[in-house]
Amino acid sequence: MDLSLAGKHAVVGGASRGIGRASAIELAANGAEVTLVARHQGALQEVLALLDTSAGQSHRYLCGDSSQPQKLAAAIAEIATGQAVNILVNNTGGPPDGPAHSAPLDAYVLAFTQHVLCSQALLQAVLPGMRDSGYGRVINVISTSVKQPIPGLGVSNTIRGAVASWAKTLASELGPDGITVNNVLPGFTETDRLDEVIESRASKAGTSIGEMAQALRQSVPLGRFGRAEETAAAIAFLASPAAAYISGINLPVDGGRTGSL
Repeated sequence: MDLSLAGKHAVVGGASRGIGRASAIELAANGAEVTLVARHQGALQEVLALLDTSAGQSHRYLCGDSSQPQKLAAAIAEIATGQAVNILVNNTGGPPDGPAHSAPLDAYVLAFTQHVLCSQALLQAVLPGMRDSGYGRVINVISTSVKQPIPGLGVSNTIRGAVASWAKTLASELGPDGITVNNVLPGFTETDRLDEVIESRASKAGTSIGEMAQALRQSVPLGRFGRAEETAAAIAFLASPAAAYISGINLPVDGGRTGSL
């Protein structure tokens, strides 16, 4: 099985922590050169120092904000001019929790900008290089909510579904170029985002954080939360030559929790 990413250039969003950080580390370990993208320079520098360079890679970081897609895409396009981007990992923080019906319009606008418009802008920035290099992988980190909406995450459910439909459309459009487009759907994963969800749910339910965490664990057939590195492994596989014939899929990494096929 060919999992080597030697000679490939990956751009990873949300790379300062959680799944983005783990994905950058895994892609570099498989030989890719990585451009880290997130808002905070100090955190990016810390991750940069962890990336494998044993294959002679030269990694870099870019401070950028997904709420400013045009500005971020322009910076990525400039980087891609010097070195084609072969792998794009669209990943950014999720919208605040709460029911869909009471969410303010601004919450939907911001989430749509961060997740759909930013992904579109970044795709357009890197697509010429993918076509010219003959290698393209677009991987979107979204949520199991595209298969089964998650109670209390109304805005997230809505926007994640939009990203999934966008990706499925792209898989058909870009397939003739040999470019694959896939979605990875993390379940309950040990990240800051999960901590926020547990704390919010515990507060609303009038229970302790520990009790809420245990209740969520019990909803997972494997009986535990996932690790960011486990989602990163799925992302690295989809980025590899071994996954060349896999496109347009939603891949749950959720310990079996999602109740639909």
